[in-house]
This record gives sequence, structure tokens and C-alpha cells, in this order.
Amino acid sequence: MAEKDPSGLGEGKKTRQIAGAALPLYVTMIASSAASLVDTAVLGRHATASLAAFAVTLAVFSPATAAVSGAMRGVMPFVAAHKDDADELLPVLRNGMWLGICVGMLGAAAVASVPLIGRAGGVPQTTLDALGVFPYLLACSVFVMAIASTATSTLVGLGKSKAVMRSGMTGTGAAVVLSLVLVGGVGSFEGLGLPGAGIAMLTSSLINASLAHLQLRRNTVLAGRPLRPGRPYPREVIRLAGVGIPLAATVLIKFAVLGVLAFSAARVSTDSAAVHSIALSLVNLMFTAAVAVGQATVPLMAAPVKSGDVREVRRSAHAGVLVALCAVSGLALLLVVARTPVMSLFTKDTGLHDQVLDLLPVVLLVVLADAVQAVFGFGLVGIKRTVPSLVTFAVCYGLLALVALPVGAAGGLKALWLSLAGANLLLVAGQAYFFRRCSGSLTAPEPTAVSA
Repeated sequence: MAEKDPSGLGEGKKTRQIAGAALPLYVTMIASSAASLVDTAVLGRHATASLAAFAVTLAVFSPATAAVSGAMRGVMPFVAAHKDDADELLPVLRNGMWLGICVGMLGAAAVASVPLIGRAGGVPQTTLDALGVFPYLLACSVFVMAIASTATSTLVGLGKSKAVMRSGMTGTGAAVVLSLVLVGGVGSFEGLGLPGAGIAMLTSSLINASLAHLQLRRNTVLAGRPLRPGRPYPREVIRLAGVGIPLAATVLIKFAVLGVLAFSAARVSTDSAAVHSIALSLVNLMFTAAVAVGQATVPLMAAPVKSGDVREVRRSAHAGVLVALCAVSGLALLLVVARTPVMSLFTKDTGLHDQVLDLLPVVLLVVLADAVQAVFGFGLVGIKRTVPSLVTFAVCYGLLALVALPVGAAGGLKALWLSLAGANLLLVAGQAYFFRRCSGSLTAPEPTAVSA
């Protein structure tokens, strides 16, 4: 008989554990998103060309960092499986560092290529001239963020989400202060403009990475152990990559298809493009809670996965779905109640305001479905089976990409968002099916023979 999950003393305890671990992660991610708005604001006041160059670089930087973070989340279930055994955990961390180095170099290369990508994409020369050293500073930032993600994913796998919040919030605070000083200037110092934003973002990444690694050294089972990468073991790095790389590919598919949707909305009208952008911002605000919940669910699944307890694995995922639905629904309710002041943050145009409100029911359907599929996706991370999730995304979002332009042209923005809702509902079905199927194949380890 499968060993009972020691952490599974009831559905109520599971949901409380998940909620308690998810909250610091959500706060950290929201604070980071808010900090990026500071860069946009101060650069917009500094120079229009700087803001345009910033937007061009972020068009590559954002998916690169999201893909790197996705790849490193694949380390979490391996960490959680050995959270009480430093001797087993240390090789996982070291091989995770090598995976971070590899994906960080790839992400950095992509961001460093922004001038070439921009030239090939027809970006105006005035914008390309304004780039300067900014893409190279952000390329370094991507690499540092990959190293930081190794530590933060390990901390999440160990159930240390408050440590992630401490390091993340410190880095974010530094980014805000440095952006205000280095971009806009203070007193007689006129500021550096776009390079100042790059320095602020790189410094923030360095602080986050340093503090996260310091937390590993001081506040975990690895305290006192040397955390240098050492020599790589390619087979083990590939084993970690087998879980993480499909996650990175899934993120890139989502970014690409959402880009197609934005293009389709822009073809409808200028107002539709603006409404679409506002709606996506609202979705991201709520969907981030589901990502935090999904990450918090992975460590809870480690013990039942190890023992082959299918029932407890599924209960953990279902508890995560419940917490995600409650969190997203609560945020949605807050949005509906405070819709007027919230909308005023995005636009003063009453016409756009009304169009966003008209679209709001479909937006809420989109984010609720997205939240559920995300938690089942993290359930697949917990059992180290992420290829089915990638396949599901490729099919559902591939179909969405095919129909986005004709649907937008024929039915307008609401039809476009209804098609996104349909794709997310298909994702729920696909992710839940594959999670149930893959979790059902878990088996308990063979009992070890005891010598007389």
C-alpha cells in the first residue's frame, strides 16, 4: 500500500499551506511588475526616443526572462523531493546552476541581438540609435536573473517563499530608487536616461541573486555547504532540462500567440488595440496569483509523488485549483467593485472606459480558465511530466493563432477574446486530462530488501 503523504492531513490544511506559501510569491511578482512601470514613466518624461528604445528591447527581454524563469521552475520538484537531505539536494542545486548558466547565456544572446532584430524588423533608425549600451546591460541582467532563478526555484521547492519575497522585494526596491535617480536625475545631476534604467535593472538582478543565494547558505538544510557549481554532470543537467525546457517553450508559445492577438486587435481599430492592452494588463494582474499558487503547490506534491500515492498527488493539485480560483475570484470581485478608479489608472477616455467594462465578463472568464489550467500545469511539473503540457499548449494556442486574424476581422475585439476564452477552456480540459493520466501512472518504489 502507498505510504500516506505526511503533509496531507486534510483538504483544509493543504489549502492553508498553499495559500500561505503563495502569498509572498504573489506580492513579489506584483511588486516587480509595478517597478517596471516606474521605468516606463521616468523614461517617458526623459525622452520619447528613450521610451521607444526601451519598448523595443523589452519586446525581446520580457519573453527571454519569462522563458528562463520557466526553465528554472523545472528544478522545483527535484529540490522538493530531497528537501530534508543536504547530501542529495546539493548535486541537484549544482546541476541546476549549470542549467541556469546555459539558459541564461541563450537568453542573454537573444537580448544582446536586439539591435540586429530591430534593424531586420524595420524599427526606425532614430530608435535604434537611442539603444546604446541598454540591450547589453539587459543581456547581463538576463544572465544574472538565470542564476537568481536557480536559487529562488530552490527556495520555493524547499517551501521558503518568504525568503524569496525578502530577496525579491529588496531587489525591486533598489530598482525603483535607482531608476528615479539614474534616469530622471536628482538635484544638479541630470540623469543618464536609458543607460541609467539598464544599470538600475542589472543592479536589481545582482541584489536579488546575491540575497537569494545568501538565504540558501543561511536558512536552509544547505547551510554551511559550499554552493559553487563545481563540475557539470551533463546527464543530470539534461534530466533537469527535460522538465524545465518544455516549460520555457510553453511560455514562448503563449507570448507569441498573445502577440498575434495584439496584432489582430490593432487591425480592428486604434480603440480596440488600447482596450485589448488594458484588458491584458488586468488579466496579468489576476493570473499572477494563479502562477504563485501553482508554484506553492509543487513542494506539497513531493512526498506523495515519491511514495506513489496517486490520491494525495491529485488532492494537492485540486487544493491548488481551489486556492487559485478563490484568489482570482477575490481579485476579480475587487476589480468589479473598484472598476471606476482602476480603469482611471489606465485611461481618462470615457469611451475606452466603457469598452473595457463591456469586455470585462469575457476577461474574467479568460483569467479563471487560465488560472485552472496553470495549476494543473504546475501539477504536471510536480510529477516531472511537462511535455504533455507543452503539446496541449501547442495545439490549443496554435489553433487560436490560426483563427485570431479572421475572427478579429469578422467579429471585432469581443469575438477575439471569446476565442481566447475558448482556447483557455480547451487548455483546462487538456491539462486536467494529462495530469490525471500521468499521475495515474505513478508507482510506489520497490521495497528494499532487509538482510538478516
